[in-house]
Amino acid sequence: MVTSYKNASTRTVTAGGVTFAYRDLGPRTGVPVVFITHLAAVLDNWDPRVVDGIAARHRVITFDNRGVGATTGSTPKTIQEMAQDTVTFIRALGLERVDILSFSMGGMIAQVIVQTDPQLVRRLILTGTGPAGGEGIKNVTRVSHLDTLRALFTLQDPKQFLFFTRTANGRGAGKEFLARLKERTEGRDKAISLTAYGAQLKAIHSWGLEQPHDLSRVHHPVLVANGDSDRMVPTSNSADLARRLPNAELVIYPDAGHGGIFQFHEQFVAQALAFLERP
Repeated sequence: MVTSYKNASTRTVTAGGVTFAYRDLGPRTGVPVVFITHLAAVLDNWDPRVVDGIAARHRVITFDNRGVGATTGSTPKTIQEMAQDTVTFIRALGLERVDILSFSMGGMIAQVIVQTDPQLVRRLILTGTGPAGGEGIKNVTRVSHLDTLRALFTLQDPKQFLFFTRTANGRGAGKEFLARLKERTEGRDKAISLTAYGAQLKAIHSWGLEQPHDLSRVHHPVLVANGDSDRMVPTSNSADLARRLPNAELVIYPDAGHGGIFQFHEQFVAQALAFLERP
């Protein structure tokens, strides 16, 4: 049984004309946890401490969205199409019921899945994300471009600015996170293309302009988590989600940004496991 993300082999499964790249680790008992990732992310962008922490007790499956990394096809320009692709991928693995752990754009995708295919999902974790039409989500493109320029001028990774606060704690956590992303040295994924990145930005922008969804119909247990200073998807969106989802609980990490679950990975993993394993 593989429980270390850096050693998990990259596999493929083909469905709906798309060959999906994915990694699969952890025990084979219980309900699998499918991770749905963020803007511009490939398989190697998941924090190994979060993956390994969940995989110590649950089967974990990560994957590349259509047209991203090693997955074939062209990247959709809507969150709804990405949700359809995710359902296609899950069913291609022969899974009938899953838990979902989602981050940022992945949380938008997860919200659609739990509405279109509610029977597929048992429990849902939404982190660093917001609802359709949520505050400031239409500005993700502008924020991403600005912080990418800041990173270029200062020779840093954009995630240092996008995911973490500029306090001493935030800067330190960012450096540690970026170092963890490099722990895997063999069999690394392909970086996202500019075309795919542009399509994802369009999808998020459209999500930010949508009319709010009726989340009162989602009765699944939901854990909502974020940092208290999220610049990409303002933290107020997490509070909004928790308020509108009938069976939700909210966790906010102090002096933390969009990547709060990575900065506080030990606490987050413990809280996520407790949530997933609750009777």
